[in-house]
Amino acid sequence: IQRRHQKLIEEAPSSVVDEAMRRELGVLAVKLVKAANYTNAGTVEFLLDSNHRFYFIEVNARIQVEHPVTEMITGLDLVREQILIAAGEPMTVRRQEDVVLRGHAIEARINAEDPDNDFKPCPGTIGHFFPPGGLGVRFDSHVHSGYRIPPHYDSMIGKIIVHRATREEAVRTMRRALSEMRVEGIKTTLPLLRRIFKKARYMSGKFDTHFVEDLLV
Repeated sequence: IQRRHQKLIEEAPSSVVDEAMRRELGVLAVKLVKAANYTNAGTVEFLLDSNHRFYFIEVNARIQVEHPVTEMITGLDLVREQILIAAGEPMTVRRQEDVVLRGHAIEARINAEDPDNDFKPCPGTIGHFFPPGGLGVRFDSHVHSGYRIPPHYDSMIGKIIVHRATREEAVRTMRRALSEMRVEGIKTTLPLLRRIFKKARYMSGKFDTHFVEDLLV
């Protein structure tokens, strides 16, 4: 789920990609990066249409913001793997068969933006700040109470990542984490995220890149 072509919510594994498609995507991704003689961490991105056909978009030759969802379901530390590759050391896994997917992970990006005002950036000083926690919750951030958000950079101030046995459990855990989190003094995407995770269309797992625009109409 995205706004302005930048993702707000990421999930792994995808609820609309079956095992056969996942294998095909993996084969094509490896073929592409081998042709480019690329050796490191990276992401090959595809877009899936309503007829279940996929199309290549781009390659991001770096660690992605959403790397925690992959880490949670595979148990791999992707940053560590990238450092090992750069150092000329072997990775901790040697074959694709060694990568086993366990459970379901969801990441929600918290941005200092006003969703009710066309996602206008909202720099300023954070008053009270309370991050979420508990079983199955990971929170990545650099901010704290009294932190001043500058206007010069990306508006993301944190990421909530949850990992549970099923998608339904992960959604419930995300709802709890979002309800616990407090960011005072600035506007954020928290209210919007709380709305999204209660929508039946989101729960169905069948949504498209216009989900947020449709929600805000």
